[in-house]
Amino acid sequence: MRVMVLVKANEQTEAGVLPKQEMLEAMGAFNEELIKAGVILDGDGLKPSSAGARVYFSGDERKVVDGPFAETKELVAGYWIWQVKSFDEAIEWAKRIPNPTGEESCVELRPFYEPEDFGEEFTPELREKMEEMRAEEQKLREAAQ
Repeated sequence: MRVMVLVKANEQTEAGVLPKQEMLEAMGAFNEELIKAGVILDGDGLKPSSAGARVYFSGDERKVVDGPFAETKELVAGYWIWQVKSFDEAIEWAKRIPNPTGEESCVELRPFYEPEDFGEEFTPELREKMEEMRAEEQKLREAAQ
C-alpha cells in the first residue's frame, strides 16, 4: 500500500525559516532508514505558500489566487510517499519521524487509492491506460534525474 505523509506547515515554515543543521542531519538519517527499509518512494520539503498559488474551479471557470494563504494549519510544508505493507506500519514509521519543528508539529497520513478500490467502474481499458501513463511518468522522472 502507498501512503502519503503530509508534514503540516506552521508559522516558521510559512515565514521561510529553513531548518537548522541539526534538523537536516536528523531528517537525513531518518530518510536513510526509509531508503534501507525500501519504504520511501519520494519526499521533499515545500516552499512557503507565498511561493504558491491555488486554482479555484466553478463549472467551466477558473480563478487563480496567489499565495500566501492565511490558514497555516491547513498548509503543507513537506511530504513523503511511502510503500508499506499496512497502514499500521506507516503509523509506526511516522512515530519515528524527528519532530519537524522541535515544537508542536503534526504529520498527516493518507493512503492512496489503488486500482482495486474502484471496483467494476475501473474497466480493463482504464487500467491499461493508467499503467501506460504511470510508465510514462516513470520515464519522465528518470530523465529529470
